[in-house]
Amino acid sequence: MSDTENGAPEETSAGVDGGDQAGADRGDKAAAVAAVAAAIRAIGATGKQQIGPASGIPAPQAPAPQASSSQAPSSPSAAPQSTAAQSTAAQGTAAQGPSSPTPAAAPAPAGGTAPAPPRAHAVTDEQRAQALRATAEVLTAGGAPADLASAAVAEFGDGAAEQLRADPWAVLSLPGVRPEHADGFARGLLGPAAGPGDPRRAQALVPWLLEQSALRGHSAVEIGEVAAGLDRLGLPDSATALQSAVVDGRAMAFQEELTGPEAQAAVGGDEDDEPPTRTLLTLERLALAEESLADGLVRLMSTFGPGEDVDVEAEAGEAEAEAGEAEAEAGEAAEAHEVAEGAPEEGAPEPVAPGPAAWEAAAEAAPSSSATALIRAAAESALVTHTGGEAARAEPAALLNAATGLGLRAWAATWTDQGRNSFAALVTATGGTADGAADHPPVPVATLAELLSGVSGPGRSSDGALALDVLVVLDAPLLDVELAATLLESLADGTRLVLSGDPGQLWSAGPGRFFADLLAARVCPSTASRTPDFGPIGELVSGVGIGELQPVEAPDKEVVILTAKDGGEAVHRAVQLLTDSIPRALGIPAEQVVLLTPGHGGTAGTRALNAAAKARLNPGPGRFGGFDPGDRVVDSPAPGITRPARVLDGDAAGLHLEYADGARRTVPPAEAGRLRHGWALTVHQAAGRRWPGAVVVLPDDAAQALTRQWVYTAFGRGERHLSVVHAAGPALPQAVAERPALPRTTRLRAILAENAAQTY
Repeated sequence: MSDTENGAPEETSAGVDGGDQAGADRGDKAAAVAAVAAAIRAIGATGKQQIGPASGIPAPQAPAPQASSSQAPSSPSAAPQSTAAQSTAAQGTAAQGPSSPTPAAAPAPAGGTAPAPPRAHAVTDEQRAQALRATAEVLTAGGAPADLASAAVAEFGDGAAEQLRADPWAVLSLPGVRPEHADGFARGLLGPAAGPGDPRRAQALVPWLLEQSALRGHSAVEIGEVAAGLDRLGLPDSATALQSAVVDGRAMAFQEELTGPEAQAAVGGDEDDEPPTRTLLTLERLALAEESLADGLVRLMSTFGPGEDVDVEAEAGEAEAEAGEAEAEAGEAAEAHEVAEGAPEEGAPEPVAPGPAAWEAAAEAAPSSSATALIRAAAESALVTHTGGEAARAEPAALLNAATGLGLRAWAATWTDQGRNSFAALVTATGGTADGAADHPPVPVATLAELLSGVSGPGRSSDGALALDVLVVLDAPLLDVELAATLLESLADGTRLVLSGDPGQLWSAGPGRFFADLLAARVCPSTASRTPDFGPIGELVSGVGIGELQPVEAPDKEVVILTAKDGGEAVHRAVQLLTDSIPRALGIPAEQVVLLTPGHGGTAGTRALNAAAKARLNPGPGRFGGFDPGDRVVDSPAPGITRPARVLDGDAAGLHLEYADGARRTVPPAEAGRLRHGWALTVHQAAGRRWPGAVVVLPDDAAQALTRQWVYTAFGRGERHLSVVHAAGPALPQAVAERPALPRTTRLRAILAENAAQTY
């Protein structure tokens, strides 16, 4: 388990800053990597990945894997499924490939996990038990923990034991396994034959490095950075490994033309030179997701048709004249449809397409000028982006009310259940109807997981698309490229999609930066809210957003900043604020206050803070898998999905939890490993939620994790009160002023620009 906030090992970045190499060796390796990149560029125009005779570089032969004398040499039949793909499937975002023309399977609701895909053949309990025993024996023989047997069988199927014997480095695709672990496992099985240049090792390391980059948010990596990562891992011939990975499909290669300062630096100011390019490597699932996502966005825009204003009196007269003539035919058609398809729902509304005049009337009735601008933009375009802070959420609420008032099937989707409830209240306050009121439908707001899974929302049409005309997505920066691709596949042609979010907040836990890339590509209208976040917290956060960390007036102690000399003192002060100072001075109970910190490990990470908070608030032996009744916990069914809960009790069936929205669930023992104590969270875990009180802890070892984006998100989690326990010294103001965000390499912006240019 990594101590970094997003789960990626800190020391495995595929960057170029590691290892001492002689100058000549570096030059030779760079030349070899450049040759592979040149071969890819040479065939880039065909859209194919071909390295072989046509490219001038011989395609690598499939060498026989090295094996001990007791093992038949064989190679894996297919690339192992990535662990990151498993995580995404748990969210339901990759149940169906993004490039499929039919709607992808939706994510499981926030209260559970996605069902496992059906097996081709039924497997009896005895067969599975045998597979687990055989796999555990192989793992033990190689010196690996037998506990990995379940994960290995889930990854490779019932032949996991044979797979691992034939290719020991395949263990690298299992959760938590690192290259040094895989090398030790291979030596345990193969002995001296397990050399650093074994082709099976190279086959495993390239996708592993790409998976590690995906965990850090990259959807693509420059080929030179991957080569540097392979060199640091002791691979003798990184160029051949990269070539093989592209040929056998373990990685996909793309050329991207450089723009802006990068391009100017590359050409040295000579305008006659060809535009410089870079070669990017990516996993197939991420390449398909970004391309499918771009295609889906362009599809919505190209199939959109605004409504037309009609003469109501003339239309009513025509309808009355045709009513008698059509009555008999309509009756016969309805009867036939009832027999063949089942009767349609009584009173189902006819599709409507309000024209410009109707939209303009709705815009003029909006409660603010920013809401008016947003409604006008949605009237004229299928795809609109909207940016703003917490107070600006009133504008998409006004749009939702306007769209439903025009007779359109309109829904809004939020990232969390808390966001759903607060936005539904906002919709009601800005003109909607109270949920469940007599003769009125519920407020059309759901979490994104509920919407896509069908737990809540409009349902789906006969073609599988969501049965709606307008979709407003809140918290858009939190969507990774795979989830965004799934969402786009679920929308019918011409659906209006409004993506709203705060561009200053942290990006998604998964790979990509969908919302930021869409804003940068400028392929659709974008409206920026002019509604500021009020109060001392809003003033502080707004200053951070423009790179300034200035003191604010807080007469009612809305903002308190305390210093600490080290992580230990920071933990002490934070827990004192949680358990005593804030409840006593401000009347905010401890259960409504959250502790936030950059990572899980370290002197003041979530582990240290949770241990101290439990000792003060709910001491106990942890008799139910480390938990006691009354403990605050967080349930994380997948990366980026966090559900706060409280332990009610525990027994042989599992831990009985009560979630923040009042729902109850029993977590079976097999799933209890994903639970963590929840007094303290990382800021990524807290994204999409707010608490009445928030205590942000900045330990002395947090300098590398701090960015303006992180500070902006952390400080904005408190609604009524924010305390900052500061032991990071000058690292905090430096991060706000000089480090906007940790960079991410993606392809979406370039794909969007290219697709939009071709379409329009």
